[in-house]
Amino acid sequence: MTDTTALRILVTGATGYIGGRLVPKLLEAGHEVRVLVRSPQKLLDVPWAHDVEIVEGDLGDRASVAAASAGIDVFYYLVHSMGATGDFEQTERTAARNVAAAAAEAQVSRIVYLGGLHPDSPTLSPHLRSRAEVGRILLASGVPTVAFQAGVVIGSGSTSFEMIRHLTDVLPYMPAPRWVRNFIQPIAVRDVLYYLVAAAVLPAEVNRTFDIGGPDVLRYGQMMNGYAVEAGLHQRPIAPLPVLTPWLASQWVNLVTPIPRSLAVPIIASLQYDCVMHDHDIDAVIPPPEGGLTTYRRAVRLALGRMRDGDVETSWQNAATEGASSNPLPSDPDWAGHLVYTDIKEKSTSAKPADLWRVIESIGGENGWYSFPLAWAVRGWMDKVVGGVGLRRGRRHPDRLQTGDVLDFWRVERIDRGSFLRLRAEMRVPGRAWLEMRAEPTADGGSIYRQRAVFFPRGLGGRLYWFSILPFHGVIFSGMANRITAAAETETEAAAVDADADAVVAAAEAVAAEAARS
Repeated sequence: MTDTTALRILVTGATGYIGGRLVPKLLEAGHEVRVLVRSPQKLLDVPWAHDVEIVEGDLGDRASVAAASAGIDVFYYLVHSMGATGDFEQTERTAARNVAAAAAEAQVSRIVYLGGLHPDSPTLSPHLRSRAEVGRILLASGVPTVAFQAGVVIGSGSTSFEMIRHLTDVLPYMPAPRWVRNFIQPIAVRDVLYYLVAAAVLPAEVNRTFDIGGPDVLRYGQMMNGYAVEAGLHQRPIAPLPVLTPWLASQWVNLVTPIPRSLAVPIIASLQYDCVMHDHDIDAVIPPPEGGLTTYRRAVRLALGRMRDGDVETSWQNAATEGASSNPLPSDPDWAGHLVYTDIKEKSTSAKPADLWRVIESIGGENGWYSFPLAWAVRGWMDKVVGGVGLRRGRRHPDRLQTGDVLDFWRVERIDRGSFLRLRAEMRVPGRAWLEMRAEPTADGGSIYRQRAVFFPRGLGGRLYWFSILPFHGVIFSGMANRITAAAETETEAAAVDADADAVVAAAEAVAAEAARS
């Protein structure tokens, strides 16, 4: 635990919630960090991007894992398939075997894995069962491995925290399944990171699983009401209903929270069990952090503070969305020979380009979409009903975006700060869709706002979809262009008024100073 030797570390899952927070912690500890990601463009704007080596690859590809493992001391396995469909267990099994083999061949000194806290039961949910199997494969690799098993992680932007937050915020009365009476041992994200960083320097003889959890063991209903107290809300009456099956409960969570059905299903399935630590053996190898582990209520308080300050480092929102296109928009010449529909709007404005850009970059979330809010809300609910992400995922930061960020039911595909924003649709549509916004300067000091919606239809359904919503485009997209430029003009005018006021004050001060000298 006192070894301060700089290690060469490979982190997988660096675009995820835990991995994105772990990388800067490892850099602070003086380690050299390499990250293996499927989409390097997602890391373009993270503050530590230039401090790490970024390698493109996939855990399902043995060759890319082997190449990324070369020269590595410690391998962090932080990926998971929660939210995936199909044979995800086989996918995770293959990835774990690839990592085990590559780490052994590269003579990696240690593997660190983060799995899920679970009871000893032969009837685990498929996702918990898969997490446990990954741990067993890594422990049998011949490379010293620490397999942490954590329960509900509480932190700004975590899936579990957001589900608790939205259920409690939205519902004054909570009809709930029987699992609200199950016992859970939550852990603050800062404590998870503490254990992960400390694991890098454990001695080679440590090769086992460790349960990790916070100091509180609570029922799920107590966690909701603990959140209510910290958020300044009245405690919520909770009525367990035996007829509310896990499947029905996941549909309910999908509808009343931003958590999509693909994530709600595995989360609800894991809550069918008491998930508490079986032992505290971890204390013998990694002592608790100075000051002790974070209590549940304090973890909630810290998360709410981060949200108020707009300081959410990573979020569940930025995980890949099942079924959503991850392909970038082809360049315009590549459209030749393909059916594509576009809606283009352009508007000149007296607003300065910087003011126009500020409005563009702050769009969505609590700020809205500047046009026909009811139509946007209805489209979001329609998406939720069919299992999509809906409109309520919001945004990570109130006025600043980066590549890969979620923005309601869009994702930032490209951002040229100050001039260009491209969003890729992640709502359920029969095709692929993008929305672009530009701020271009003009010779007179004003700017031009350019907006383009692009849709590649899939089959007859895609064509019918485009023409069915065509009548709304004139209202929605024209309204966006008009209101975005109007908001930018208001900012420019306000800045001009402030500048005039400052000039008047400066002139008065100058006159007063001159009078004093006389």
